[in-house]
Amino acid sequence: MSQFSFSNLTPEHILDAVESLGIYPETGLLALNSYENRVYQFKADDGLRYVTKFYRPHRWTQAQILEEHAFAFELQDAEIPVVAPITRDGNSLFEHDGYWFTVYPSVGGRSFEADNLDNLEYLGQLLGRVHQVGEKQQFASRTTLGPQTHLVEASRELEQSPLIPSTYKLRLIELVEELKAKVVALYRPNNQIRLHGDCHTGNILSMTEGLCLVDLDDACMGPAVQDLWMMLSGDRQSQMVQLDTLLCGYEMFRDFPRSELEMIESLRTMRMVNYMAWLSKRFDDPAFKSAFSWFATPQYWEQQLKALEEQILAMESPTLTLWP
Repeated sequence: MSQFSFSNLTPEHILDAVESLGIYPETGLLALNSYENRVYQFKADDGLRYVTKFYRPHRWTQAQILEEHAFAFELQDAEIPVVAPITRDGNSLFEHDGYWFTVYPSVGGRSFEADNLDNLEYLGQLLGRVHQVGEKQQFASRTTLGPQTHLVEASRELEQSPLIPSTYKLRLIELVEELKAKVVALYRPNNQIRLHGDCHTGNILSMTEGLCLVDLDDACMGPAVQDLWMMLSGDRQSQMVQLDTLLCGYEMFRDFPRSELEMIESLRTMRMVNYMAWLSKRFDDPAFKSAFSWFATPQYWEQQLKALEEQILAMESPTLTLWP
């Protein structure tokens, strides 16, 4: 974990880094809700608010980060509301004392309300436009969403983790292996495009003029449905209404590949297992120990066993669909 550490990133380092770009904070640094990276908001002496992000060392390569930025610029050039980094002399990624960092304009907005059908239709329009741009070319360096990265490697992390109580570990690994076999058998993306990759409500802002996407940190190659399925919740009937609403907006700009609906539960499985592995991998980080203190408790793993058992049933249930 030492190679992933932020132990040397002090407030002084952060201020020195930001000021090296000619941006001079006049307020303190307000830490924002981010665990993988370190993200801070501040107001500068030019009267504007900014957000600076320090990337976790050795998580992404320089080429991968620059592809994230290039995608944001490409979306912005297409007049799609997304927060892109500021540049200095044509550069958007900067280095200070061994840390890669970038600076964004701070964009205000309200939390996205996914239970509002008007919001869902507008989000569908926004994602249709994003995917119009995303399908024009491929990422060369960023990851491709799939069982290898989100299940095989994740299950290996869980097998080796000392944080899982021995009482639950064998059953956990059995369930993960069963789910992994189902996902490998069913996950068949025919057309992988550039995606936001982590399109949940926390990465969508509601603004006076509409919606805005933030945080492309997990941008990847994958099936279009990855950017939609996290908006679906509740019972099957509720999800069908939500899906219909999303696609009414989406298909104003791009045909949705309907066969991808068969992969929703595979994607959900990968996210569930990868999340557990991510917490295990990062748990030496003091920020994780503070925020996720429940991770190594028996109660948490009891809940995870139950959730994985339910997910096996979900994988065996009929695919969510709106069409015969």
